[in-house]
Amino acid sequence: MKFKRLWAMSKKEFLHIIRDMRSLTASVLIPITLLVLFGWALNFDVDKIETVICDLDHSYKSRDITSHIAQSRYFKVIAYAESTKEIEKHIMFGRAVLGITIPHNFEKMLAQGFSPVVGLIIDGSDSNKANIGRGYILAMMNTFSSEVFQEKMTETGIKKVKMPVEVRQRVLFNPELESKNYIVPGLIAVIMAVIAAMLTSLTIAREWERGSMEQLISTPIRGPELILGKLLPYVLIGYVDIAISMGMGIFVFKVPFHGSWLVFFIISTIFLIGALSMGLFISVVAKNQLVANQISMLLAFLPAFLLSGFVFSIANMPLPLQIVSRLFPATYYVKIVKGIFLKGIGWEILWYDMLLLVVYCLVLFLLATLKFKKRLG
Repeated sequence: MKFKRLWAMSKKEFLHIIRDMRSLTASVLIPITLLVLFGWALNFDVDKIETVICDLDHSYKSRDITSHIAQSRYFKVIAYAESTKEIEKHIMFGRAVLGITIPHNFEKMLAQGFSPVVGLIIDGSDSNKANIGRGYILAMMNTFSSEVFQEKMTETGIKKVKMPVEVRQRVLFNPELESKNYIVPGLIAVIMAVIAAMLTSLTIAREWERGSMEQLISTPIRGPELILGKLLPYVLIGYVDIAISMGMGIFVFKVPFHGSWLVFFIISTIFLIGALSMGLFISVVAKNQLVANQISMLLAFLPAFLLSGFVFSIANMPLPLQIVSRLFPATYYVKIVKGIFLKGIGWEILWYDMLLLVVYCLVLFLLATLKFKKRLG
Protein backbone atom coordinates (compact mmCIF):
# COMPACT_ATOMS: atom_id res chain seq x y z
CA MET A 1 0.00 0.00 0.00
CA LYS A 2 1.50 3.33 -1.10
CA PHE A 3 0.65 6.57 0.65
CA LYS A 4 0.75 8.56 -2.61
CA ARG A 5 -2.01 6.51 -4.23
CA LEU A 6 -4.01 6.46 -1.00
CA TRP A 7 -3.76 10.25 -0.69
CA ALA A 8 -4.80 10.73 -4.33
CA MET A 9 -7.89 8.56 -3.82
CA SER A 10 -8.83 10.37 -0.60
CA LYS A 11 -8.35 13.77 -2.26
CA LYS A 12 -10.55 12.74 -5.19
CA GLU A 13 -13.33 11.55 -2.85
CA PHE A 14 -13.03 14.65 -0.69
CA LEU A 15 -13.39 16.94 -3.72
CA HIS A 16 -16.46 14.98 -4.81
CA ILE A 17 -18.00 15.42 -1.36
CA ILE A 18 -17.43 19.17 -1.48
CA ARG A 19 -18.98 19.42 -4.94
CA ASP A 20 -21.99 17.34 -3.97
CA MET A 21 -23.50 19.90 -1.59
CA ARG A 22 -26.79 18.03 -1.29
CA SER A 23 -25.16 14.98 0.27
CA LEU A 24 -22.91 17.14 2.43
CA THR A 25 -25.86 19.19 3.66
CA ALA A 26 -27.89 16.05 4.31
CA SER A 27 -25.07 14.54 6.36
CA VAL A 28 -25.23 17.58 8.66
CA LEU A 29 -28.98 18.13 8.74
CA ILE A 30 -30.00 14.50 9.29
CA PRO A 31 -28.39 14.25 12.77
CA ILE A 32 -29.93 17.56 13.80
CA THR A 33 -33.36 16.55 12.49
CA LEU A 34 -33.29 13.12 14.15
CA LEU A 35 -32.18 14.58 17.47
CA VAL A 36 -34.89 17.24 17.39
CA LEU A 37 -37.62 14.79 16.38
CA PHE A 38 -36.74 11.87 18.63
CA GLY A 39 -35.12 13.84 21.45
CA TRP A 40 -38.31 15.80 22.12
CA ALA A 41 -41.01 13.59 20.60
CA LEU A 42 -39.85 10.26 22.03
CA ASN A 43 -40.65 10.64 25.71
CA PHE A 44 -41.36 7.80 28.13
CA ASP A 45 -42.08 10.07 31.10
CA VAL A 46 -45.72 9.34 31.96
CA ASP A 47 -47.39 12.16 33.84
CA LYS A 48 -50.51 14.30 33.57
CA ILE A 49 -52.60 11.18 32.99
CA GLU A 50 -56.13 12.20 32.00
CA THR A 51 -58.36 11.27 34.94
CA VAL A 52 -62.08 11.50 35.76
CA ILE A 53 -63.23 11.44 39.41
CA CYS A 54 -66.67 10.43 40.60
CA ASP A 55 -67.06 11.42 44.26
CA LEU A 56 -70.40 10.02 45.50
CA ASP A 57 -69.68 10.76 49.16
CA HIS A 58 -68.69 14.46 49.14
CA SER A 59 -67.18 14.11 52.59
CA TYR A 60 -63.99 15.47 54.13
CA LYS A 61 -62.09 12.22 53.50
CA SER A 62 -63.27 11.86 49.91
CA ARG A 63 -62.38 15.48 49.16
CA ASP A 64 -58.96 14.85 50.68
CA ILE A 65 -58.35 12.04 48.18
CA THR A 66 -59.60 14.05 45.20
CA SER A 67 -57.47 17.07 46.14
CA HIS A 68 -54.34 14.90 46.41
CA ILE A 69 -55.01 13.45 42.96
CA ALA A 70 -55.75 16.86 41.43
CA GLN A 71 -52.56 18.39 42.89
CA SER A 72 -50.30 15.54 41.79
CA ARG A 73 -48.20 16.14 38.68
CA TYR A 74 -48.94 12.59 37.59
CA PHE A 75 -52.65 13.22 37.02
CA LYS A 76 -54.74 15.74 35.12
CA VAL A 77 -58.33 15.78 36.31
CA ILE A 78 -60.40 16.60 33.24
CA ALA A 79 -63.87 16.19 34.77
CA TYR A 80 -65.85 15.32 37.90
CA ALA A 81 -68.48 12.76 37.00
CA GLU A 82 -71.77 11.92 38.70
CA SER A 83 -71.78 8.21 37.87
CA THR A 84 -69.59 5.39 36.60
CA LYS A 85 -71.44 5.47 33.27
CA GLU A 86 -70.24 9.02 32.78
CA ILE A 87 -66.67 7.88 33.48
CA GLU A 88 -67.00 5.10 30.92
CA LYS A 89 -68.26 7.64 28.40
CA HIS A 90 -65.15 9.81 28.87
CA ILE A 91 -62.92 6.75 28.44
CA MET A 92 -64.88 5.55 25.41
CA PHE A 93 -64.34 8.86 23.61
CA GLY A 94 -60.63 8.87 24.50
CA ARG A 95 -60.82 11.87 26.77
CA ALA A 96 -59.60 9.97 29.86
CA VAL A 97 -57.36 7.03 30.75
CA LEU A 98 -58.38 6.55 34.37
CA GLY A 99 -61.66 6.82 36.22
CA ILE A 100 -61.93 6.80 40.04
CA THR A 101 -65.18 6.20 41.92
CA ILE A 102 -65.45 6.99 45.64
CA PRO A 103 -68.58 5.24 47.01
CA HIS A 104 -71.39 6.57 49.20
CA ASN A 105 -70.74 6.56 52.95
CA PHE A 106 -66.99 6.38 52.34
CA GLU A 107 -66.06 8.44 55.40
CA LYS A 108 -68.70 6.76 57.58
CA MET A 109 -67.44 3.28 56.71
CA LEU A 110 -63.86 4.33 57.56
CA ALA A 111 -65.02 5.66 60.93
CA GLN A 112 -66.80 2.37 61.69
CA GLY A 113 -63.71 0.33 60.88
CA PHE A 114 -64.91 -1.06 57.57
CA SER A 115 -62.88 -1.07 54.33
CA PRO A 116 -64.78 0.83 51.62
CA VAL A 117 -64.05 -0.13 48.02
CA VAL A 118 -62.75 2.60 45.72
CA GLY A 119 -63.46 1.79 42.07
CA LEU A 120 -60.79 2.23 39.43
CA ILE A 121 -61.70 2.08 35.73
CA ILE A 122 -58.77 1.91 33.31
CA ASP A 123 -58.52 2.35 29.55
CA GLY A 124 -56.51 -0.74 28.58
CA SER A 125 -56.05 0.28 24.95
CA ASP A 126 -52.84 2.07 26.00
CA SER A 127 -51.36 -0.65 28.19
CA ASN A 128 -48.17 1.22 29.08
CA LYS A 129 -49.94 4.35 30.28
CA ALA A 130 -52.66 2.28 31.96
CA ASN A 131 -50.17 0.20 33.96
CA ILE A 132 -48.19 3.21 35.09
CA GLY A 133 -51.35 5.13 36.01
CA ARG A 134 -52.65 2.18 37.99
CA GLY A 135 -49.35 2.04 39.85
CA TYR A 136 -49.58 5.73 40.72
CA ILE A 137 -53.13 5.37 42.03
CA LEU A 138 -52.35 2.26 44.08
CA ALA A 139 -49.34 3.96 45.64
CA MET A 140 -51.43 7.00 46.51
CA MET A 141 -54.22 4.89 48.01
CA ASN A 142 -51.70 2.89 50.06
CA THR A 143 -50.37 6.13 51.48
CA PHE A 144 -53.89 7.29 52.29
CA SER A 145 -54.70 3.95 53.96
CA SER A 146 -51.54 4.21 56.06
CA GLU A 147 -52.52 7.72 57.22
CA VAL A 148 -56.02 6.54 58.18
CA PHE A 149 -54.51 3.61 60.07
CA GLN A 150 -52.23 5.95 62.03
CA GLU A 151 -55.21 8.18 62.89
CA LYS A 152 -57.11 5.14 64.24
CA MET A 153 -54.16 4.16 66.40
CA THR A 154 -53.88 7.69 67.78
CA GLU A 155 -57.60 7.80 68.60
CA THR A 156 -57.31 4.59 70.65
CA GLY A 157 -54.41 6.03 72.64
CA ILE A 158 -51.65 4.05 70.91
CA LYS A 159 -48.56 5.96 69.93
CA LYS A 160 -47.55 6.27 66.33
CA VAL A 161 -46.87 2.82 64.92
CA LYS A 162 -43.90 2.39 62.65
CA MET A 163 -44.38 0.39 59.50
CA PRO A 164 -42.70 -3.06 59.60
CA VAL A 165 -40.65 -2.30 56.49
CA GLU A 166 -39.41 1.12 55.41
CA VAL A 167 -38.09 1.63 51.91
CA ARG A 168 -35.53 4.32 51.28
CA GLN A 169 -34.71 4.63 47.61
CA ARG A 170 -31.64 6.14 46.02
CA VAL A 171 -31.62 6.50 42.25
CA LEU A 172 -28.17 6.39 40.68
CA PHE A 173 -26.99 8.02 37.43
CA ASN A 174 -30.39 9.51 36.52
CA PRO A 175 -31.91 10.80 39.79
CA GLU A 176 -34.83 12.59 38.12
CA LEU A 177 -35.65 9.49 36.02
CA GLU A 178 -35.92 11.68 32.92
CA SER A 179 -36.28 9.62 29.76
CA LYS A 180 -34.28 12.10 27.66
CA ASN A 181 -31.18 11.27 29.67
CA TYR A 182 -31.09 7.74 28.27
CA ILE A 183 -32.87 8.39 24.95
CA VAL A 184 -30.44 11.04 23.66
CA PRO A 185 -27.20 9.06 24.25
CA GLY A 186 -28.75 6.02 22.59
CA LEU A 187 -29.99 8.23 19.77
CA ILE A 188 -26.44 9.45 19.12
CA ALA A 189 -25.40 5.84 18.58
CA VAL A 190 -28.34 5.21 16.22
CA ILE A 191 -27.56 8.37 14.24
CA MET A 192 -23.92 7.39 13.78
CA ALA A 193 -24.89 3.89 12.62
CA VAL A 194 -27.37 5.23 10.08
CA ILE A 195 -25.39 8.20 8.76
CA ALA A 196 -22.14 6.27 8.39
CA ALA A 197 -23.71 3.41 6.45
CA MET A 198 -25.76 5.74 4.24
CA LEU A 199 -22.81 7.99 3.37
CA THR A 200 -20.53 5.26 2.06
CA SER A 201 -23.17 2.88 0.69
CA LEU A 202 -23.40 5.02 -2.45
CA THR A 203 -19.72 5.67 -3.18
CA ILE A 204 -18.64 2.55 -5.13
CA ALA A 205 -22.12 2.11 -6.65
CA ARG A 206 -22.00 5.70 -7.90
CA GLU A 207 -18.65 5.02 -9.64
CA TRP A 208 -20.16 2.01 -11.45
CA GLU A 209 -23.31 3.89 -12.50
CA ARG A 210 -21.42 6.93 -13.80
CA GLY A 211 -18.85 4.84 -15.67
CA SER A 212 -15.88 6.27 -13.79
CA MET A 213 -15.01 2.89 -12.27
CA GLU A 214 -13.42 1.83 -15.55
CA GLN A 215 -10.96 4.72 -15.23
CA LEU A 216 -10.12 3.75 -11.65
CA ILE A 217 -9.59 0.13 -12.64
CA SER A 218 -7.11 1.19 -15.32
CA THR A 219 -4.94 3.00 -12.75
CA PRO A 220 -2.26 1.28 -10.63
CA ILE A 221 -4.33 1.77 -7.47
CA ARG A 222 -4.99 -1.41 -5.51
CA GLY A 223 -8.23 -2.54 -3.94
CA PRO A 224 -7.30 -1.83 -0.28
CA GLU A 225 -5.99 1.62 -1.27
CA LEU A 226 -9.22 2.44 -3.07
CA ILE A 227 -11.41 1.25 -0.20
CA LEU A 228 -9.37 3.05 2.46
CA GLY A 229 -9.05 6.16 0.30
CA LYS A 230 -12.81 6.39 -0.03
CA LEU A 231 -13.23 5.69 3.67
CA LEU A 232 -11.03 8.41 5.18
CA PRO A 233 -12.93 11.54 4.00
CA TYR A 234 -16.15 10.16 5.45
CA VAL A 235 -14.42 9.59 8.79
CA LEU A 236 -13.96 13.38 8.97
CA ILE A 237 -17.65 13.92 8.19
CA GLY A 238 -18.47 11.35 10.86
CA TYR A 239 -16.48 13.36 13.38
CA VAL A 240 -18.52 16.45 12.47
CA ASP A 241 -21.74 14.51 13.01
CA ILE A 242 -20.47 13.21 16.36
CA ALA A 243 -19.59 16.77 17.43
CA ILE A 244 -23.04 18.04 16.39
CA SER A 245 -24.83 15.20 18.18
CA MET A 246 -22.74 15.57 21.32
CA GLY A 247 -23.17 19.35 21.37
CA MET A 248 -26.95 19.14 21.01
CA GLY A 249 -27.18 16.36 23.58
CA ILE A 250 -25.20 18.24 26.22
CA PHE A 251 -26.16 21.87 25.59
CA VAL A 252 -29.66 21.62 24.07
CA PHE A 253 -31.10 18.59 25.88
CA LYS A 254 -28.96 19.11 29.03
CA VAL A 255 -27.93 15.47 29.22
CA PRO A 256 -25.10 15.04 31.77
CA PHE A 257 -21.77 13.70 30.53
CA HIS A 258 -19.83 11.96 33.31
CA GLY A 259 -17.30 9.94 31.32
CA SER A 260 -13.97 10.44 29.60
CA TRP A 261 -13.88 12.36 26.34
CA LEU A 262 -10.84 10.37 25.24
CA VAL A 263 -12.55 7.02 25.82
CA PHE A 264 -15.65 8.21 24.00
CA PHE A 265 -13.58 9.51 21.05
CA ILE A 266 -11.56 6.30 20.65
CA ILE A 267 -14.56 3.95 20.83
CA SER A 268 -16.62 6.21 18.55
CA THR A 269 -13.81 6.16 16.00
CA ILE A 270 -13.76 2.35 16.01
CA PHE A 271 -17.52 2.15 15.59
CA LEU A 272 -17.50 4.86 12.91
CA ILE A 273 -14.90 3.08 10.78
CA GLY A 274 -16.82 -0.17 11.12
CA ALA A 275 -20.12 1.44 10.10
CA LEU A 276 -18.46 3.18 7.14
CA SER A 277 -16.87 -0.12 6.11
CA MET A 278 -20.28 -1.77 6.18
CA GLY A 279 -21.56 0.95 3.84
CA LEU A 280 -18.65 0.36 1.48
CA PHE A 281 -19.26 -3.39 1.54
CA ILE A 282 -22.92 -2.79 0.66
CA SER A 283 -21.87 -0.45 -2.15
CA VAL A 284 -19.40 -3.00 -3.56
CA VAL A 285 -22.01 -5.77 -3.51
CA ALA A 286 -24.98 -3.73 -4.83
CA LYS A 287 -23.31 -1.70 -7.63
CA ASN A 288 -26.55 0.30 -7.75
CA GLN A 289 -27.24 3.41 -5.67
CA LEU A 290 -30.95 2.71 -5.14
CA VAL A 291 -30.37 -0.88 -4.07
CA ALA A 292 -27.41 0.13 -1.89
CA ASN A 293 -29.49 2.79 -0.14
CA GLN A 294 -32.30 0.33 0.58
CA ILE A 295 -29.93 -2.32 1.89
CA SER A 296 -28.16 0.20 4.14
CA MET A 297 -31.51 1.22 5.64
CA LEU A 298 -32.36 -2.43 6.23
CA LEU A 299 -29.02 -3.37 7.80
CA ALA A 300 -28.22 -0.11 9.61
CA PHE A 301 -31.32 1.85 10.60
CA LEU A 302 -33.80 -0.87 11.55
CA PRO A 303 -31.42 -2.98 13.70
CA ALA A 304 -29.94 0.13 15.34
CA PHE A 305 -33.39 1.50 16.14
CA LEU A 306 -35.27 -1.65 17.07
CA LEU A 307 -32.74 -4.28 18.17
CA SER A 308 -29.97 -2.30 19.87
CA GLY A 309 -31.72 -1.65 23.16
CA PHE A 310 -32.14 2.03 22.26
CA VAL A 311 -35.91 1.97 22.66
CA PHE A 312 -36.89 -1.56 23.63
CA SER A 313 -35.14 -3.63 26.26
CA ILE A 314 -33.29 -6.58 24.71
CA ALA A 315 -34.08 -8.73 27.77
CA ASN A 316 -37.82 -8.42 27.00
CA MET A 317 -37.44 -9.59 23.40
CA PRO A 318 -38.05 -13.21 22.30
CA LEU A 319 -34.92 -15.34 22.54
CA PRO A 320 -34.32 -15.53 18.75
CA LEU A 321 -34.35 -11.72 18.52
CA GLN A 322 -32.03 -11.46 21.52
CA ILE A 323 -29.55 -13.65 19.65
CA VAL A 324 -29.95 -11.64 16.42
CA SER A 325 -29.44 -8.35 18.28
CA ARG A 326 -25.98 -9.54 19.37
CA LEU A 327 -24.93 -9.68 15.72
CA PHE A 328 -25.28 -5.92 15.21
CA PRO A 329 -22.57 -3.55 16.51
CA ALA A 330 -25.08 -0.84 17.37
CA THR A 331 -26.17 -3.03 20.31
CA TYR A 332 -22.74 -2.67 21.90
CA TYR A 333 -22.23 0.96 20.94
CA VAL A 334 -25.58 2.02 22.44
CA LYS A 335 -24.59 0.32 25.70
CA ILE A 336 -21.17 1.99 25.63
CA VAL A 337 -22.48 5.51 24.93
CA LYS A 338 -25.11 5.28 27.68
CA GLY A 339 -22.49 3.99 30.11
CA ILE A 340 -20.03 6.78 29.31
CA PHE A 341 -22.67 9.51 29.42
CA LEU A 342 -24.60 8.55 32.54
CA LYS A 343 -22.29 6.30 34.56
CA GLY A 344 -18.87 7.63 33.59
CA ILE A 345 -17.50 4.10 33.18
CA GLY A 346 -14.10 3.47 31.57
CA TRP A 347 -11.87 0.80 30.06
CA GLU A 348 -12.17 -1.57 33.00
CA ILE A 349 -15.83 -2.15 32.17
CA LEU A 350 -16.00 -1.31 28.47
CA TRP A 351 -13.06 -3.40 27.22
CA TYR A 352 -15.16 -6.40 26.19
CA ASP A 353 -17.70 -4.38 24.18
CA MET A 354 -14.87 -2.37 22.63
CA LEU A 355 -13.08 -5.59 21.64
CA LEU A 356 -16.22 -6.78 19.84
CA LEU A 357 -16.40 -3.44 17.99
CA VAL A 358 -12.75 -3.83 16.90
CA VAL A 359 -13.50 -7.29 15.53
CA TYR A 360 -16.59 -5.95 13.75
CA CYS A 361 -14.56 -3.08 12.27
CA LEU A 362 -11.78 -5.34 10.97
CA VAL A 363 -14.15 -7.97 9.56
CA LEU A 364 -16.23 -5.47 7.60
CA PHE A 365 -13.18 -3.66 6.21
CA LEU A 366 -11.69 -6.97 5.08
CA LEU A 367 -14.99 -8.04 3.52
CA ALA A 368 -15.24 -4.79 1.56
CA THR A 369 -11.61 -5.11 0.43
CA LEU A 370 -11.87 -8.77 -0.58
CA LYS A 371 -15.21 -8.33 -2.33
CA PHE A 372 -13.94 -5.46 -4.50
CA LYS A 373 -12.32 -6.77 -7.66
CA LYS A 374 -10.44 -4.62 -10.17
CA ARG A 375 -12.18 -5.98 -13.18
CA LEU A 376 -15.29 -5.23 -15.18
CA GLY A 377 -18.45 -7.31 -14.94
